[in-house]
Amino acid sequence: MIALDIDGTILGHDSSLSRRVKDAIYAHLEAGTKLMLATGRGIHGTELALGQLGMTDGVAVCSNGAITLGLGETFLPEPHLGGKEIAESRSKLRTLDVGSAFRVLSYSTFDPREQIIQLHEALPDALIAVEELDGPRRVNRDFPPGELSGPSLILPIDQLGVASATRLTIRATELTAEELYSAVQSVGMEGVEYAVGWSAWLDVSPFGISKGAALENMRIALGVSPEATVAVGDGGNDREMLRWAECGVAMGGSSPRVLAAADAQTKPVGEDGLADVLESLF
Repeated sequence: MIALDIDGTILGHDSSLSRRVKDAIYAHLEAGTKLMLATGRGIHGTELALGQLGMTDGVAVCSNGAITLGLGETFLPEPHLGGKEIAESRSKLRTLDVGSAFRVLSYSTFDPREQIIQLHEALPDALIAVEELDGPRRVNRDFPPGELSGPSLILPIDQLGVASATRLTIRATELTAEELYSAVQSVGMEGVEYAVGWSAWLDVSPFGISKGAALENMRIALGVSPEATVAVGDGGNDREMLRWAECGVAMGGSSPRVLAAADAQTKPVGEDGLADVLESLF
């Protein structure tokens, strides 16, 4: 079972996809490897990546673990999903641009209104986005071009919060990733999970939710041994899944916090570091 981050791991930071990386992914899919995506992207952004890869079967963990999608013929055993989630997921069949249906296998939500107030007070110039399972995300202002995909609705700060959010995002364009991390640490948020990416980008998720937690649910459902797990990533939101995997591999250029969570390091995304890992596993 191999779990792969998307941005900075599969795709370059300009969203480019190396032919060698794509070929290595397909070699594993054809060999029967349980290969899945694990990303901070929401459903719409994950759809774009799946279309770029042409991936039509398997599992995609989205929104840092808050949402899990089943692609094509992938349907997990019912005991690993709550009854409410199963009933709702069966009514949420959709179709990807690449022609394969997918369904929401599970999802978790939270109410981020308290965190929105805290973060806005600490970072008054920051961009804020709130996502739900369906519908347009709510933002206080437009994000830089290319950083978000799918429809957005601009609203005042006091109207951004909803009781059923799957992800809260903070983008501080005037700060570095380390400066944002320090600012968020000083806020002292409780009852949620959060991580800063390779840029000044903060994702806040429901408590107990992470890529690693969602992948553990998939591992159990698919009957994979804990010793047969590999994860590759580059961001702060990848640390839990790197620790979860028997072999966690950090991309070259990852921050010291990410490297500390990994068992090994490969080359940067621009040098096909993921392809090195996937090819070596054969």
